[in-house]
Amino acid sequence: MESKKVILVTGGTGLVGQAIRELIENEKPSDEVWIFVGSKDADLSILDQTESLFEKHKPTHVIHLAAMVGGLFHNMSHNLDFLRTNMHINDNILETSFRTGVQKVVSCLSTCIFPDKTSYPIDETMVHLGPPHPSNFGYSYAKRLIDISNKAYFQQHGCLFTSVIPCNVFGPYDNFNLQSSHVIPGLIRKLHSKMEDGENKFTVLGSGKPLRQFIYSKDLAQLFVWVLRHYEDVEPIILSVDEKDEVSISHAAEQIAEAFEFKGELVYDTTMADGQFKKTASNAKLRRLNPNFTFTPFSVAIKETVTWYKENYNHARL
Repeated sequence: MESKKVILVTGGTGLVGQAIRELIENEKPSDEVWIFVGSKDADLSILDQTESLFEKHKPTHVIHLAAMVGGLFHNMSHNLDFLRTNMHINDNILETSFRTGVQKVVSCLSTCIFPDKTSYPIDETMVHLGPPHPSNFGYSYAKRLIDISNKAYFQQHGCLFTSVIPCNVFGPYDNFNLQSSHVIPGLIRKLHSKMEDGENKFTVLGSGKPLRQFIYSKDLAQLFVWVLRHYEDVEPIILSVDEKDEVSISHAAEQIAEAFEFKGELVYDTTMADGQFKKTASNAKLRRLNPNFTFTPFSVAIKETVTWYKENYNHARL
């Protein structure tokens, strides 16, 4: 009788980890044991703590979500911290997985790792074809090195270490801290606070013109589990909504305002940086391998996220 898979999810208390946990709890797979760990369980930038975590749980498979993450302005001022911390975390996870005989590792990258100067849409072959945007080069290069490491472990040891490249993720359990959050949770937190204070002006930093593809965390969770179970290639795979579903930051802000039933004025502070204007990604590889997957409509996902935040903001990550 084949033994059960033991799947360790690092960063398991965060946005994507919580979505995977919810999915697995509903699914109840009989041949898998899922273990979700967070920063309280181990500091993965320290090798001894990483090794102790693996010794405790003895995983056969790993979904590696843990990272030092943050929004545009936090990245711009802390590139060295993002580079060094994430390099340590990623090296510790992959090397410990190799040493302990883990059968498969699925690591999480980001579309921000792609070259700043490039043609669109970007695809999996273009990751290393130029420097990333200077605003977050530390985080980007650390993430790119996962792809390099995966290929090196495969070449030298035959390890099935792979990676996924999601577009911008949002949903319940997101990081809503205004100093380090990404755009959607930051706007949700900000507007909720404004409405709580009775204000009727909602200021969005930047022009609102940059374009982004946003994926709902519950959709991404389904795709992560599919990759773990069915994707058998070391090369990365982009997990993104379709190109036609790319939206402007202003559209996202308007959808958030609508979900809150905000009747006041939206204002754009054009003195603040916009960051990268677009990073349109092709999901052609995903569509070829998983053609029937259906994404949650953006407006529905925003509404569900706003509802979750309103019901849980007292203990959300603020």
